[in-house]
Amino acid sequence: MSKVHFKNLSANALQLVVNQLLGLVIFYVLSTALSKDAFGQLNLALAILLSAFNILSCGMDQLIVKKIAADEDKQSALSLYIIHTTITGLGFYVLLLIGFLLFPNVPAVYHILLLIGIGKLMIYFSTAYKQAANGLEMFKLLAWLSVISNIVRSFCLVLFLLLHKLDLPVIISIFIAGDVLEFIIGLTLFKRSAQIPVIIKWNKAKYLKLIHEALPQMGVVLITSSLARFDWIFIGFMLSAIKLAEYSFAYKLFEIAMLPLLAIAPLLIPRFTKMFKQGEINTDGLNFLIRIEVAVAAFTVLLLNIYWAPIIDWFTHGKYGAVNVNTIFILSLCLPLLYMENFLWTIFFAQDRLKMILHAFMVTLAVNVVGDIILIPIYKNEGAAVAFLLTCIAQILFYMSKNTLPELKKAWQPLIICTACALGSGFGTKALLSDNWLVIPVSVLFYVLLLIITRQIKWNDKTRVKLMFN
Repeated sequence: MSKVHFKNLSANALQLVVNQLLGLVIFYVLSTALSKDAFGQLNLALAILLSAFNILSCGMDQLIVKKIAADEDKQSALSLYIIHTTITGLGFYVLLLIGFLLFPNVPAVYHILLLIGIGKLMIYFSTAYKQAANGLEMFKLLAWLSVISNIVRSFCLVLFLLLHKLDLPVIISIFIAGDVLEFIIGLTLFKRSAQIPVIIKWNKAKYLKLIHEALPQMGVVLITSSLARFDWIFIGFMLSAIKLAEYSFAYKLFEIAMLPLLAIAPLLIPRFTKMFKQGEINTDGLNFLIRIEVAVAAFTVLLLNIYWAPIIDWFTHGKYGAVNVNTIFILSLCLPLLYMENFLWTIFFAQDRLKMILHAFMVTLAVNVVGDIILIPIYKNEGAAVAFLLTCIAQILFYMSKNTLPELKKAWQPLIICTACALGSGFGTKALLSDNWLVIPVSVLFYVLLLIITRQIKWNDKTRVKLMFN
């Protein structure tokens, strides 16, 4: 592995580990300090804001990464994206204020939405600098830009918890402070370290061209934003804030389990872009990469389900463990599928097949929305998890049907084999052993043995990992 690639991977992995650990601290404090109703309302507001600001980006964030990675007028691309985030972000927040002024007797969640929105607006403004750092492959800078808010939040939340002064207004104030500081400190660090000057220069022709290039991706972003938190929002309005609190807790732990994917994904876009631009496609390396990725994902499935109920109930004082056993099991089955999705999506994105990606997400949005509408009223949170699983399966099937690289036609096989190995080792070990403390090491051993038997792990894989990064 080259020094540059090792540093990039290390920096990105480090910031993800730090962010996830801090996020876990934040989530634990909030879930235990707040009632389920207040926790559910806070998560509903965050879900709405996350979806809104993702939609407002119009898919330009990923396009900016691609342009900067391909060395296409970096300063102009950054300038136009800063202008875009400023106009759309302020416009959205003004609409929120107008809504409050016109309808002052709004539900309590709208007040939370309005206040938390101040901080999320600052985070939205800072995305321009983060995407530019990603495109430049300055992952050390990106790491610093990404951890500031969580550092402030976790420190302040723990401090106020120890002082027994933690309530919803204090939590909202801490969220706003952390997000504002991330924008201010992040902008300062970017100006000092990046190779692109932050010069705001309006160019109507270039902006319209950028919008035109992003049109296919806009549809993808609209759909993915709906997919990302539609189940949360639907549960919050259709069922109750309490059910949303339970589901959002399971989903948050599920997101934390995606840490390895989050470490790999940002590195793939610039590298795949360069690979397809140069026409030197290493399909053997791609097959090896997806095999290793889904093996890691299936291992996470195994770990996530062992001892879920007793451990989570112990940490949350009986709030979110046993009630989420079925939900977290169904969600965990999505992990290998998500690794496969990201792998295929990155290939298609590097090939500029944006319209095809849009069609894929149109199909999956339909599956997700219909699944949520039908299953959530009947099966509650488990129904939302099943709908998400069906969505992931639908997207994989669509992507595989549109793949044009013959060597990747059988890339789905490791997905099935590794997941089956994980489930077999987990259920088999629990059925055979009465000593609970032996379940984890024995099931992990069985999983590794099954991977070796099915040739998902091979003796020369260590050498191939080194070659893949060279």
